[in-house]
Amino acid sequence: MISQLHKPRFWTVAAVLAFAAFLVLTVAGIYKPGGLCFAGFWLALAMLVRCNDFTRSFSYTLVVIACVTSSMYFPQFYLEVGGVPTMGFITPILQVIMFGMGTQLTLRDFQGVLKQPYGVIVGMILQFTVMPGVALLLAMTFRYPPEIAAGVILVGCVPVGIASNVMNFIARGNMALAVSMTLVSTLTAPIATPFLMKVLAGQFVEIEFLKMTAGITNLVILPIMGGLMFRTLACQTINFRSIALHFLSFACTIAVFNRVFVFAGFSPESPGGLILWQIVIFLGLPILGALLLRTLVVHCPALFDKLLSIFSMIGLLLTIVIINAAGRDHLLSIGLLLIFSCLIHNLAGFLFGYWGAKLFGLDERSCRTISIEIGLQNGGLASGIALQMGKAATVGLAPAVFGPLMNITGSSLATWWRGRPIKETISTINEVNT
Repeated sequence: MISQLHKPRFWTVAAVLAFAAFLVLTVAGIYKPGGLCFAGFWLALAMLVRCNDFTRSFSYTLVVIACVTSSMYFPQFYLEVGGVPTMGFITPILQVIMFGMGTQLTLRDFQGVLKQPYGVIVGMILQFTVMPGVALLLAMTFRYPPEIAAGVILVGCVPVGIASNVMNFIARGNMALAVSMTLVSTLTAPIATPFLMKVLAGQFVEIEFLKMTAGITNLVILPIMGGLMFRTLACQTINFRSIALHFLSFACTIAVFNRVFVFAGFSPESPGGLILWQIVIFLGLPILGALLLRTLVVHCPALFDKLLSIFSMIGLLLTIVIINAAGRDHLLSIGLLLIFSCLIHNLAGFLFGYWGAKLFGLDERSCRTISIEIGLQNGGLASGIALQMGKAATVGLAPAVFGPLMNITGSSLATWWRGRPIKETISTINEVNT
């Protein structure tokens, strides 16, 4: 039986039977068992595509669709665990994901921005004009309810998604440019995203600029700093003095961030307590973890990176499912229209990203890279911002729909471009082989 689990025929039969059972039960009016069969159909498809190297990259997205399907039929199972609302888990999950991004960064990544500034500047111009502009056009064209429209615009205003680097790797894109764009857009998000939301979405919902800036800083900048601290201490030979200097410089940065917010008029209930808490969470724990890792294994193991990657995938899955469960009623009323809108938004990002880069005179490889970077938004961050706005069930719906959708289209585009290598790339490969 176990040997059959690796055969495409087994999962093909399972998918057909699950879909047939879904149709029969739905026609008979037995909806919830039918919903389980429908979720089983998507899971069987996920296992089926894993049997082929060409389609393997779609398996995660199909698992997401399966879980979202189950959340539509059984939302109560996703909204709380042991009486604790699951919405409270989203922010820590996203912070750990951003921490993982920080552990992947090195000084070379920052140097990459300086090596090809023109490409990064072009990418940033397209990132923060194309996607917000298309989002506003879609929100006004489809005449969504105000909070749903704000969610569509929010997707367009967030930075590049982390998945874009993976897709560019598959497509054999310009990885230095891809990483640089992801880095710069993420670091500018605390200012760019609130500003664009205030200008474009302020007509739909109230946008508190400083509160959103502080929230994004807490979601993005501080976890990335913690990840950088962890990587520096875990992977390099550093003495106690260096550790103290790193800690002091990062702690001062956290304090400065908070003082700027207070000076600008956004004051939390206990600024001093908040600073202390952030230092403990974003600096203390990474330092402790890095020192423990060095004590146990001396060098930073690949296993740690793999565990962070798995956690990121599971965390994004949970974020999407929880928000879909919370916004189930809204999604049922406008689901197909929202999916169609997100698809147009995503494809427009690919299209305008590619031809916009062409217009600025970039080479083919960089054009493909920017196309993928523009089309793939950070849906997880958008979900976290919607949660901090207290509107995860409405503003958070568009990010939850956009995330799985962009993985399907992004994987398809990356695979298609991989099968059509650029002439200069082919020449380089031939030279290396000879």
